Amino acid sequence: MQFIIKTCLTLPVLFFSISSLAQSTYLPQNNKHQVLLDRLEIKMQSNADLNLSTAKPLSRKIAVRAGLAADSINQKSPGFLSEVDAYNLRSLYMNNTEWYQGDKAAFESKRPLFRTFYKTKSNFVEVNQKDFFLALNPVLQQQLSSESNSDASVFLNTKGVALRGMIAERIGFSAFITDNQERGPAFMMQQVNSNYAVPGVGFFKSFKKTAVDYFDARGTVHFTAARYLDFSFGYDKNVIGNGYRSLQLSDFSNSYLFLKINTRIWKLNYENIFMELLPQFGQTNDELRDKKYSAIHHLSINATPWLNVGLFESVIFGRKNHFEFSYLNPIMFLRVAEQQNGSADNALVGFDAKANIAKTIQLYSQLTLDEFKLSEVTGGKGWWANKFGVQLGAKYIDAFKIKNLDLQAEYNVVRPYTYSHSDSVANYTHYNQPLAHPFGANFREVIAIARYQPAPRWTASARLILWQQGVDSGSVNYGGNIFKSYLTRPYDYGFRIPSGVRATGVNAQLLLTYEFKENVYLDAAMMIRQYRADAINISRDSNLFTLGFRMNVFRREYDY
Repeated sequence: MQFIIKTCLTLPVLFFSISSLAQSTYLPQNNKHQVLLDRLEIKMQSNADLNLSTAKPLSRKIAVRAGLAADSINQKSPGFLSEVDAYNLRSLYMNNTEWYQGDKAAFESKRPLFRTFYKTKSNFVEVNQKDFFLALNPVLQQQLSSESNSDASVFLNTKGVALRGMIAERIGFSAFITDNQERGPAFMMQQVNSNYAVPGVGFFKSFKKTAVDYFDARGTVHFTAARYLDFSFGYDKNVIGNGYRSLQLSDFSNSYLFLKINTRIWKLNYENIFMELLPQFGQTNDELRDKKYSAIHHLSINATPWLNVGLFESVIFGRKNHFEFSYLNPIMFLRVAEQQNGSADNALVGFDAKANIAKTIQLYSQLTLDEFKLSEVTGGKGWWANKFGVQLGAKYIDAFKIKNLDLQAEYNVVRPYTYSHSDSVANYTHYNQPLAHPFGANFREVIAIARYQPAPRWTASARLILWQQGVDSGSVNYGGNIFKSYLTRPYDYGFRIPSGVRATGVNAQLLLTYEFKENVYLDAAMMIRQYRADAINISRDSNLFTLGFRMNVFRREYDY
């Protein structure tokens, strides 16, 4: 990926001399403060920083700045923040001390370990000196589960380290690496065996015959140029969306190498992401695999103080291990460039919106277009190439005037053959996993989530996912498997949602979490998953009861 290497070597030379702002690292995906930030966005309704947060992860600097804005409102109008919100806000400050300028005495430990470690409550090692900041933390996760209809134990053993830092207020850096041994529930292990990849991770080796052993390693370097321009070069994940799922770019697949340029000015946030990905592959021995590439643009606009709209476009393409340089233009429409190159690549365009209403409700949506012809849509014949996905969702905080009871409902529908392509390279995937929704295409899905935090350290949640999907029968491709070429479709008309053999699924979970020390958790969960495709005699049920301990890491979920 020569262009990324050359760019990252030359950009610091060009911009460091004019860099005038400190560079922040970013909050990790699925971090515990995301719930608070979502609540603050709705409660404040017109906070420009949070309303521009469709592209994730969010900068730690911006997160703290938004927290301070909420704090200021609470001082003028006591009760704006609940007791739990105030506790979570202090935790946000405590875990981002490099950007908090207030009194930090409450963040210090009364009895540091060996007078060296945990001088602050949130970090195992913290160095905060002139021109240098460093936070280093151990990462642990132990989960043990009992699964019905299975004699094999279900477990997760994770250990590693996470760090972040800043040099001279110009360069930010972060890293996360864990060594993992896992035997997931039966449906997860079936995906491992069929995709040759661990969901959300990728490469693995066998462990105890029926389990997997893998590393999860991520790292990013950040710097700010010309005040409004942020650069990130790393190996990690990015997300575009406001819902539980994303139909544009999610964190379901493996990490990837990327260069990200983010411009935030006035009411605009404009993000460019250039990615190096792995095309579809079968089971192979150790070997050097070919690459494919993607360019993504996302423009987010605060149209009104309470309404944000976004425009999305992406292109995925395969060249013999080199980037298509016409896609480097950050202004030019990618679809136009794709057409000029012969229209052989896979281009997507999309739209997203969210509206904060009455300081208690947020409505959000996504529309993703892979291919679209209005006359065929209005014709109602189910043309195969009307490929698109729609998301509609709502969040309701402090529901029924119960503080810190938050509800969320979401509906996702994706037509057959969306995200697929004529070859096995340019489909919207990476490391044998979808880059958007984990179900691929040809499905409809309903998600309902309730989350309640009655006290600062206790959180309970319930999640229900219902879906229908059209699956293949024998060798017939009905458009649900986005790894298959759409040239193998059985006919051109008559496609509905779902098409093919109808499969139905239910995934329900109850979770209770207790944070007994900062960033240290005990979890107890019960999950019920049922999957049926009666026409082809498939029936897969899994009841899972899990106890877990984790430290400085998000919980491993099986929500697919």
